[in-house]
Amino acid sequence: MSEKNDRIHDVVQERYSKIASSAGTSSCCGPTAECCDPGDLTTALYDEELLVDLPIDVTGLSLGCGDPVTLAELEPGEVVLDLGSGGGIDCFMAAKKVGDEGRVIGIDMTDEMLAKAEANKTQMGIENVEFRKGKIEDLPVEDNSVDVIMSNCVINLSPDKEAVFIEAFRVLKPGGRLAVSDIVTEGDFSAELRTNLDSWAECVTGAIDDVEYVQKMEEAGFIDVKVEDKVDAGRVVGSIEGMPKVYSARIVGLKPA
Repeated sequence: MSEKNDRIHDVVQERYSKIASSAGTSSCCGPTAECCDPGDLTTALYDEELLVDLPIDVTGLSLGCGDPVTLAELEPGEVVLDLGSGGGIDCFMAAKKVGDEGRVIGIDMTDEMLAKAEANKTQMGIENVEFRKGKIEDLPVEDNSVDVIMSNCVINLSPDKEAVFIEAFRVLKPGGRLAVSDIVTEGDFSAELRTNLDSWAECVTGAIDDVEYVQKMEEAGFIDVKVEDKVDAGRVVGSIEGMPKVYSARIVGLKPA
């Protein structure tokens, strides 16, 4: 299993390295998706107020499937952790919400994405955001140290989602919350489709049923786990013959106080 997981990480990392190096394409679009312009997609996903003052280098590298920043209901002074921060768009939006007394940490495993994020941070002159290299299954973050964890179309890419939720639970402070936008399914992929690693890296075959997603969060210790809503994500991720229905979902959960 470890060898397979390493292979999945390698394929995902290769894809996002190429995206970062080519200045980005929209979301997790696969080869059959009806992808729109990255800027149009970003405008469709986020509250317009969040996009104010963000340069095209940031908004043009939006790789998400929703708006976890609004979902997280961030408050001034909070410490926020973004799983799979990419070029930093959600981190920079969160930084506005938490203010100078707050702090945002972005975690990404891809050097090219981290370089983009650091360049964007410098360009914008933002002081309360930092980026760290690491995998979301093994977070370089202290226990009980963050108020809020958010993530945008990333957890579906992990080959070990149980580890992601266990790590998220570990680093959250008691009473902390998890708010994610992610790709989920209604039903499951066949074992054969699961082996399509290119589609896995495109946010398709790594996705799991939303009921299973909630169950894995609860098994990690989260309470009050809810799928707030979900919308058809076929236009974003495309389709493969025999695949189940795919959705972009907003999911929240709490660590007990």
